[in-house]
Amino acid sequence: MAHNERSTTEQSTVVCLNYMDFLAATCNKRWSFVDAIYGVMPIFGMVTKGSSRRRCGPEQLKEQAMQILSPQVSDAINLARLIALAAAQHITRFDILLPYPLSDEQLHALRQEYARPVTLTLHEERLQVELPAH
Repeated sequence: MAHNERSTTEQSTVVCLNYMDFLAATCNKRWSFVDAIYGVMPIFGMVTKGSSRRRCGPEQLKEQAMQILSPQVSDAINLARLIALAAAQHITRFDILLPYPLSDEQLHALRQEYARPVTLTLHEERLQVELPAH
């Protein structure tokens, strides 16, 4: 019985990010010079913003994702940035709600763009991401 309760709790705590919300918000966002730099060189944004705040978790992930995702780059690049951001915050499992199922070519491009061990499982418009624990 305890095992079933734990499974239910674990399932309810999985982070789910809505990629469409991020894209809509970035399209409507008024970009400052610093935002543009973060969009072009997201690692700069992850390092400077990540070092200034030590808290991590789903809300921090969503907040920082708004800074590094850009409608000017491919979905594979944006998704790889989102995965890298989650990895930097030690979030090892999360789902991304997509506007459409990714093709095999897009999944391949995402794996190449991220270029680190990751398990990607596509369930129609939901991409399950699992990162190895360090």
